[in-house]
Amino acid sequence: MKAVFRIALLITSLGLVFASNLQAQRMISGTVYRDGEPAAGINVEAHRGSSMMTSFDGKYKVEADEKTKWIKFTYINESKRLDIEDKTGDVFDFPFEGELPSAGEGEEEGESSDVILKSIKELIQDQDRDFMNEWSLYDQFYKQENFESALPHWRKIYARYPKSTLNIYIHGANMFEKFIEKSDSPEKKNENINELMKIYDKRVKYFNEKGFVLGRKATAWLKYKLENGRELENGELKETLTKGYDWTNESIAEGGSKTELPVLVLFMQTSRSLFKLGEIPKETVVKNYDICNNLLNTIQAETEEESKLSDIEKVKVAIEEIFSKSGAADCEALVNIFTPQFDENKDDIDFIKNMLRRLGNANCDETPLFSDATERLYELDPSAEAAYNMARRNVKSNDTERAKKYYQQAMEQETDKELLAKYYYEYGLFIFAKEHALQEARSYARKALDIKSNYCEALMLIGEIYVAASHSFGGDDFEKASIFWLVVDYFERARSNPDCAVDASTKIRDYRKYFPNKEEAFFRSLQEGKTYKVGGWINESTKVRF
Repeated sequence: MKAVFRIALLITSLGLVFASNLQAQRMISGTVYRDGEPAAGINVEAHRGSSMMTSFDGKYKVEADEKTKWIKFTYINESKRLDIEDKTGDVFDFPFEGELPSAGEGEEEGESSDVILKSIKELIQDQDRDFMNEWSLYDQFYKQENFESALPHWRKIYARYPKSTLNIYIHGANMFEKFIEKSDSPEKKNENINELMKIYDKRVKYFNEKGFVLGRKATAWLKYKLENGRELENGELKETLTKGYDWTNESIAEGGSKTELPVLVLFMQTSRSLFKLGEIPKETVVKNYDICNNLLNTIQAETEEESKLSDIEKVKVAIEEIFSKSGAADCEALVNIFTPQFDENKDDIDFIKNMLRRLGNANCDETPLFSDATERLYELDPSAEAAYNMARRNVKSNDTERAKKYYQQAMEQETDKELLAKYYYEYGLFIFAKEHALQEARSYARKALDIKSNYCEALMLIGEIYVAASHSFGGDDFEKASIFWLVVDYFERARSNPDCAVDASTKIRDYRKYFPNKEEAFFRSLQEGKTYKVGGWINESTKVRF
């Protein structure tokens, strides 16, 4: 992957050099920053010169000539220009966002001025008593999982002996993850999250592995910022997703085929969410989808382990589904691509299955191509997947009874747990929408969650079922309103998954206003934060909120 990128970059650079008629006489260089940090992925182009894309150190070097007037910096679809016509020298640092870091900026907070860059083996050979004493105390408390007592000794090693052992960073991350989970306020939680992010940054500084570490950093960031807790405002949600997106993007570019598979899924999830928020264009989502697919094919070709090959296939399916549901996948384009291919592969079961998955995920299931392919697949192989496609076809034609028959056949025959969870969820959604069968629909959503506990669409379905139930539930207005505590509970659980973060956040804002008020709760002796049982067929407990 890196080699292909370098070759493509070389070809681009050569073409631009020839375009500038080989008269370049200056070599302009510098560093591009975003928010005080070196910025990767910035395309740098010199007027009357060459161009290149910055790597992880943010550095660039482009050829120019005496008449070069400006340098243009482009990130995704935003461009900025630096006029250099009246400037002297050939080194120009540029703040794409924020300001240039001042001298000395970027040094780790709390890092000692007398840092010792020796390994643990060298420190023991030198009989460094300070190190050995602090290490002994920290290690002892850490092994006992007494992290509060281990922390002050860990901090001293972390600050003064940052290159002694990789375990400083592995153990530090483990401790701060526990501190995050036990935080007693949103402010404390964010403080601990920021400390965890600094640990990842410092690990890169002293032990490299940038691609791997950035993937872990993005995973932790999105997990803890999006999990249940304080509601994120729209701007904060954008910032959270953007950081996760940038770090996964860098991780993939740096790690290539060594990228961990979950990082690819997070990359596509954040791409889709940012596209929905209007932060990145459709073309970027399509490009990122291609990056993931090409990388997965490379990883697959390099892998011999059966278990990993199985994981790769699951990730391929997940990324395909994310892309198809993103809104960036153009239905008309997919039909134009697949129609001639279907004509040539009408007897190829695997091809038809893959094609139907892509068309179905892109909501192209009302097209003649989807209908014809569904019939053909059922003729060739009346399997669970074929029955599922027949069900979807009959849903679109409003033949409810036939749709239910095929859904039941698909659920009875399917052995793949991931697909079975999907069938349970879709059937629950179907009978909720078509028949208003609230209890039965919830039962199937719960079956999906029994297989896949973080299935955010199933969580959101139960939330919507309870919204519908509120109209006829309970004996008075308070009992109806209390259901919205449960509604928001389910949307908060769904929000922790980047797939549903944007939609769930909107739902939470919409439904919180239906909570009971303090006066109503006072007359029932209910206090905020106490457990409350919603009875009847719902029969679930929640927390009192106003």
